[in-house]
Amino acid sequence: MSGQKQTPAHAKSAALADLVSILDLEQLERNLFRGRSPQTGWQRVFGGQVIGQALVAACRTVEDRQPHSLHAYFLLPGSPETPIIYEVDRMRDGRSFTTRRVTAIQNGQPIFTMAASFQIAEPGFEHAAEMPDVPMPEELAGTGGFAPETLAKMPETVRRYFERERPIDLRPVEFERYDGTPRPPRFHVWIKAKEPLPDDPVIHNCVLAYASDLTLLDSALIAHGRTVFDRAIRAASLDHALWLHRPFRADEWLLYAQDSPNAGGARGFSRGAIYTRDGRLVASVAQEGLIRDTGA
Repeated sequence: MSGQKQTPAHAKSAALADLVSILDLEQLERNLFRGRSPQTGWQRVFGGQVIGQALVAACRTVEDRQPHSLHAYFLLPGSPETPIIYEVDRMRDGRSFTTRRVTAIQNGQPIFTMAASFQIAEPGFEHAAEMPDVPMPEELAGTGGFAPETLAKMPETVRRYFERERPIDLRPVEFERYDGTPRPPRFHVWIKAKEPLPDDPVIHNCVLAYASDLTLLDSALIAHGRTVFDRAIRAASLDHALWLHRPFRADEWLLYAQDSPNAGGARGFSRGAIYTRDGRLVASVAQEGLIRDTGA
């Protein structure tokens, strides 16, 4: 992403325009960047925003190769009121692979750290897991994929979340997971940017990195009939890993297939696989997060 603002032409979605804008970091020095947060009234910075901005910072220091993986830890909650400084350590520039470490700093303290690896384009063996058989996004009607009569039955906190203006369209397949009944911890949601994005693949990678943190931790609560929208649940991402397998566009529908094989010790572990609508596996995700029942 260049120093120019990368706002989509004729953007109608203010939320998407703001996301693209906050991903266009200000360069302060050769390996130093500054990012801002949208002023939406949230008490802490959304984890996906920090992942996306850190990946932008890493990409700004690499030429002629794309990221294939990142591994991150959330150390402290970030404040939306204060800019975040991203410091990039150019750890390795090899013939095939490049490695970067990014530290996000706020008020003199590291709040997040990430290692990202980049690779030149080269051929190799190919195989991939098949996409689950689920309804296409067009078959899921209404706001957020909910029919109006279904949305009206949702808990108020869930309904407000799906009715809120956001940069990413979300169309859940298993809407019944919000009714409070314990179920097998599997969840599918179609995701895409609200409007067309610039063609720069860095933007699409970073928007997907942002979106990959939206619903993943919540899948760890499905088996217990709870959600992160429950006021008694304290939830926060602890770490996040993303592998980018194949090219994709984040402004076209992608299926985010999620499951949670384990929860324990006030932590939930969740996995995700992201497919294009024609069944190509383009990314894999793993995350552990805090899921504490405060009894409030």
